[in-house]
Amino acid sequence: MNEGLSFSYPIRVYWEDTDGGGVVYYANYLKFLERCRTEWLRTKGYSQQALAIDPGVLFMVLRVEVDYRGPARLDDELRVSCRYRPDSRTTAWFDQTIHRGDDLLVEAQVRVVCVDAQSLRPKRIAEYLHE
Repeated sequence: MNEGLSFSYPIRVYWEDTDGGGVVYYANYLKFLERCRTEWLRTKGYSQQALAIDPGVLFMVLRVEVDYRGPARLDDELRVSCRYRPDSRTTAWFDQTIHRGDDLLVEAQVRVVCVDAQSLRPKRIAEYLHE
């Protein structure tokens, strides 16, 4: 994905995502963000599992900054978006948002590092992910 372009993924809020009041539990937003990044990768033709085998790389989260702007509730239809920003040879940022309709609920910046699946040492991010 070219820098500046955004990918979106729809998610519905299920009972398991909420607390006793029917509001999404704050940590579950991280799962929604992760799903979006995984689906972004799939649109490029790669699965996390396949990349772990060949070429033998994993992506690990280094940092997460989250601003919670509003609550999501049981049965809400959400749109989770991400924008990929390469940071260095081994790291990248994902600028992410979660919306319900036009309402911005969550803004997040997630920094990931590409690592060798065996040694867990940093490894250069393949050029095909930058395209």
